[in-house]
Amino acid sequence: KNLGVSCMQVTQLLQRAIQGDSQARGELLQATYDQLRSLASARMRDERPDHTLTATALVHEVSLRLLGDQEMRAATRGQFLALAAAAMRNLLVDHARARGRLKRGGGEKRLSLDVNLVVDAAQNEELLELDEALERLRSLDERKSQVVELRYFGGLSIEDTAQALDISPATVKRDWEVARSWLLRELRPESGHVE
Repeated sequence: KNLGVSCMQVTQLLQRAIQGDSQARGELLQATYDQLRSLASARMRDERPDHTLTATALVHEVSLRLLGDQEMRAATRGQFLALAAAAMRNLLVDHARARGRLKRGGGEKRLSLDVNLVVDAAQNEELLELDEALERLRSLDERKSQVVELRYFGGLSIEDTAQALDISPATVKRDWEVARSWLLRELRPESGHVE
């Protein structure tokens, strides 16, 4: 697990991994396992209680995807965590689609978007709706979509998100607020409530 690996050591492992060192990829995943596990646990807390994926399984699937990626596209710890966040999002959405629980219409839905963009993801439908809304946002403003993905799926702080995207923390805060407001409007059901 993580034995107190510094950001500098993670960056060095990333540099070796980019150059094709498969041993460095393994060391990188070992060095960041605890953080990935923490991110996965946070995401799984929002899932329904009978979800067939566990946080450990999610980390292992993300690890397999990151190890299997022929072209490591991360040069910094923040960028690596961004890749992990995207992989977690994709895995959860793929899993929701595979479960086939997309039920449109009927009944009042209740979504909650607080400062941490906590979306009640107990229903696969809501996760899929969030994914679709993020894709619409991506077509309008890719950076704002990335901010949401990093903050929500990656659990990154304002500062880590700024580092991952190579922008200022103030820009992340502005993008976060605009994207959050946009998502609230997009996800607000006609007859539902938004908190």
